[in-house]
Amino acid sequence: MSAEPVATAPEKGPRHVALIMDGNGRWAQRRGLPRAVGHREGVQALRRTIKAAPELGVECLTVFGFSTENWSRPADEVSDLMGLVRAFVGSDLNRLDAAGVRVKVLGRRKGLPSDIAAIVERAEAQTAGNDKFLLQVAFNYGGRADLVDAAQRLVDRARAGEDVVVDEEMLGTGLSTAGSPPVDLIVRTSGEQRLSNFLLWEAAYAEMVFQEILWPDYGAEALAEAIAQFGQRERRYGGREAVTAPYGEAVS
Repeated sequence: MSAEPVATAPEKGPRHVALIMDGNGRWAQRRGLPRAVGHREGVQALRRTIKAAPELGVECLTVFGFSTENWSRPADEVSDLMGLVRAFVGSDLNRLDAAGVRVKVLGRRKGLPSDIAAIVERAEAQTAGNDKFLLQVAFNYGGRADLVDAAQRLVDRARAGEDVVVDEEMLGTGLSTAGSPPVDLIVRTSGEQRLSNFLLWEAAYAEMVFQEILWPDYGAEALAEAIAQFGQRERRYGGREAVTAPYGEAVS
């Protein structure tokens, strides 16, 4: 088997990349394997991608691990996914900590199995002082739920007597992503082209790249390809590209 290619940072790249890791089930199905095998191979892809991201100039990587809607999946699949969380933290947390990676978990803590909630707390506490790279894992997360929770926090502050002015900046401080860099690039694998309730607020001006590759096959090369596409985009944030008017006077 050939070695994973070494990633190199482009001149113009995103600081914050968000990944919808899609295609584990289809990867397994095409090989006549149980879905659980696809999820386990997906963890290997995650390891490769976390390693490659900082080499490509990314400062923050946010991955969609488990949504608020995923609880409706068959019980054995949910149980297997929870087992992967336990295994990943058990085998990788110390390595991530030693590499200076700060781990932050996005999403609701209420309703998580008690041992998973403890794992989340441990991962965040152990890596809280790290600043070389930020890994955000959206777990029991939904974009709509996060907006509802942010609004509720503002309501609670107002009821407590605080003078709350509801605007975009104030609402943003209540999101679980508060404090992280703005999302520059959202990537979804497997060929599907939708957000599936992921980072709805944060996606407002993010570039989006949809790749055909199934998640278990992902790694440095695929991430570099997505970042190369990002480098070809013109980001205008709702404005227009400046043009040159007669006599050299710039207009917008």
